[in-house]
Amino acid sequence: MDIYIPEPLKELLPPPLLEQCNVHAFNKGDYLFHLGKKPEYMFFIVSGEAVLSRTSGHGETTTLQRCKGGFLSEASLLTDVYHCDAVATHTGTAIALPINAFRDSLKKEDFSLKWVKLLSREIMRLRTQSERLGLKDIRSKLIHLIETEGKDRMLALQSDYKSLASELGITHEALYRAISKMESDGLIDKTSNSLRLINKAAKS
Repeated sequence: MDIYIPEPLKELLPPPLLEQCNVHAFNKGDYLFHLGKKPEYMFFIVSGEAVLSRTSGHGETTTLQRCKGGFLSEASLLTDVYHCDAVATHTGTAIALPINAFRDSLKKEDFSLKWVKLLSREIMRLRTQSERLGLKDIRSKLIHLIETEGKDRMLALQSDYKSLASELGITHEALYRAISKMESDGLIDKTSNSLRLINKAAKS
């Protein structure tokens, strides 16, 4: 097999399924799949970024998941149609695995147990995200995000601030205002690609 397979994927997938992996290159703005279409592939993001999103009847787009690495379409594994759109926000590559072959592999107990463990970790991540979205003000959302997703009180952004606003469920104008206020209050330090908490009192 000549294609690059990330180590986490090599450790997870059984050899017969690995042999059916294909590289899927994408550019910013490309769709990996569309809402309502029959699932054909599972996608594992290797580089770049893609988001799962759904647009309401009023034209408002909600970001359901932002993926900079790992599986993007777990929820569509056993469904008849994709439940949302998957669009690339940064150019990159993904590993595409045929859905039917993936389903067949789950009949093997060792792989199915590994898959359950992976989904359990994803549930924990989504609970953290839900906790963040439930916070009442933007300042609290930002502090929560930096503390749970960052390292040493610093969050490195792999996307732009408009994408971050969508992830937090707010407008980018509101995000910019909140960041500006937190900067003036001496709570955070902002760069073009990072946010850093600089005052432990910000938790209060």
